[in-house]
Amino acid sequence: MLEMRKAPRFLNRLRQGILKKDLKFSMMLRTLLSLLGLFLLISLCSSQTITDCIAECEKQHFAQGLTPPQRMAVHNSNFVYHRCHWTIDPAVHYIEGKVTTHFIPFFPINVVEFDLKSGLIVDSVKSGSVRFSHSHLDDILYVQLPVMIPGGRLDSVTVYYHGVPANSGFGSFVQSEHDSFPIIWTLSEPYGARDWWPCKQSLQDKIDSVDVLISTPASCRAASNGVLVSETMDGQENLFHWKERYPIATYLICLAVTNFAEYAEQLVFGSDTVDILNYIWPEDLETARSQIAHVTSQMQLYNSLFGLYPFSKEKYGHVQIGWGGGMEHQTFTFVGGFGYELLAHELAHQWFGDAVTCGSWEDVWLNEGFATYLSGLCYEFLLPGRWKPFLQGRIDAITSAPDGSVLCTDTTDIHRIFNGRLSYSKGAMILHTLRWVIGDGAFFEGIRNYLKDPHIAFGFALTSQFQRHLEQASGRSLQWYFDDWYVGEGFPSYGFEWSQNANNELSLSVFQAQSHISVPFFELPIPVQLEGGNRDTMLVLQHDYSGQKFSIGLDFQVDSLIFDPDRWIISANNKVITSVETVSGKEAALRVFPNPARGKIYLEWEASCDGEVVLMVRQVAGQVVEIAKGACTPGINRLEFSTEGWNGGLYSAELRFISGSSFGKSCHTVKFAVLPKP
Repeated sequence: MLEMRKAPRFLNRLRQGILKKDLKFSMMLRTLLSLLGLFLLISLCSSQTITDCIAECEKQHFAQGLTPPQRMAVHNSNFVYHRCHWTIDPAVHYIEGKVTTHFIPFFPINVVEFDLKSGLIVDSVKSGSVRFSHSHLDDILYVQLPVMIPGGRLDSVTVYYHGVPANSGFGSFVQSEHDSFPIIWTLSEPYGARDWWPCKQSLQDKIDSVDVLISTPASCRAASNGVLVSETMDGQENLFHWKERYPIATYLICLAVTNFAEYAEQLVFGSDTVDILNYIWPEDLETARSQIAHVTSQMQLYNSLFGLYPFSKEKYGHVQIGWGGGMEHQTFTFVGGFGYELLAHELAHQWFGDAVTCGSWEDVWLNEGFATYLSGLCYEFLLPGRWKPFLQGRIDAITSAPDGSVLCTDTTDIHRIFNGRLSYSKGAMILHTLRWVIGDGAFFEGIRNYLKDPHIAFGFALTSQFQRHLEQASGRSLQWYFDDWYVGEGFPSYGFEWSQNANNELSLSVFQAQSHISVPFFELPIPVQLEGGNRDTMLVLQHDYSGQKFSIGLDFQVDSLIFDPDRWIISANNKVITSVETVSGKEAALRVFPNPARGKIYLEWEASCDGEVVLMVRQVAGQVVEIAKGACTPGINRLEFSTEGWNGGLYSAELRFISGSSFGKSCHTVKFAVLPKP
């Protein structure tokens, strides 16, 4: 099937509009180790794409001692509200606090359980002035209620505790310093909230609202989620009161304390205004201010494509911390740097990750794949010169290995959850290819409906729910697509053979090989650009099987075929062969298909003479793996080989005519790839 495509007018208008427009010693030692780790990550990132760097920084953080809990608190009630009061001195790795939790039991209960590291000391648990008995075993705090609480009735308890929170490397509760001034920050994704406060670590139950009160030394400021309700200073101590009024996942609750410098901006979007608040280290204020300025145009873009910033009644902003990556805490992103793509990635999480949160770490791509793709959209609409390199970088990362599913198959492995190649790059690119399959209109409409779905908005979502909204917007089943690209592994490689007769009719054969056996064939519309002279045309071919033939009537002579010039499809090792090449005498044109190959491979040539030939296949290193001798006749000649037993890699095929008892002149050599065994 042939199809011509145009972008919807609203996207063209959008493009035009946007384009216009002791303790001290231990602290020093921890700081040195953190800086060393940061230096190593920066060195690693110098040879990677920015997305790979973001993923690597996050993965390194999450891997530092944040192993999945062996046991978690029983979720027998809905946690609806927390009031947290913490005392934090950034010069001391220590926390003291009380957390009041309001809960509604699902059924009659007499025990409430909290996730809390056993190393923290629980002083007491109360409701008003009444003390409750409790036990703290294996990272779970058990609170014994004096009477059975009926299901559906609101109740509350307050946990008083103190201690040294768990911390390893860039851990969940970090004490460090910047410019000789101490700092403490938290970062709880995915399993770290229990390290520093009594909570329920869950991707099923968001807290309706949270009050965070932080007492600090007078020289410090404290950052947290939501709106700063009040700031009280008495000369010795500051008390900051933050309030988050939107539902929030446990791992997104945060705090940071140091001598922050503060500045604010406002973004106007139609009749709405969004406050952008930034807490920056004083020594980096001017540099950060110039780089953070890009966020206003990025937010304008996201507002236009996906709807108004979800937390517009509160704020957005950035908190500087001493870590190389970023963390999308709700309404207040924590970042260690201010690079364009990093800021775009973390801002995107406010829609995809915070307002709508993956309902399982199996579905982490709904957070990370979306944020990666949206950072790419900033290039497409705002810095178009970087758009194709961004896409090619993602494709190169994905195809650097033949396997891997976007579906996270092992949520006990932090490296697998935050795998840059799969959760980030492939997650982003399967969105891009899906946009190609169903068109821009249905793609963006489906995503907006997904974000607005009352069962999903400010809650949790699974991939099946996202799929349903894209199916409703496009009016077609997409199960085949998610089976191939979300669950399935690997990618296709394409081979094209074409010729054109005197009437300008072009004959085209399209072959496909797959890098992994989990997908027998990737059925996709594929873009092919034909060029000749000063003419060109873009075709969309519905490719349903390998070896499929197409006949295309044109009004110009083609001299080149370009597959997927706009990088819509995840593919690699593609090959275009023109059958226009013919030879005379004892010369021959050699073709190999499919390329890359697995199983059978065909070597074909067209000649205008009789004779005997020898066909040799070598590995690139020079080792001969096949030799075949045969007769050559005028017209098309073909030999078939099995690649069974061949190693994956690059090969060359060489065609020679026999002269006496020795090999004669080499007529043609062609290179091809053999895919590794699955």
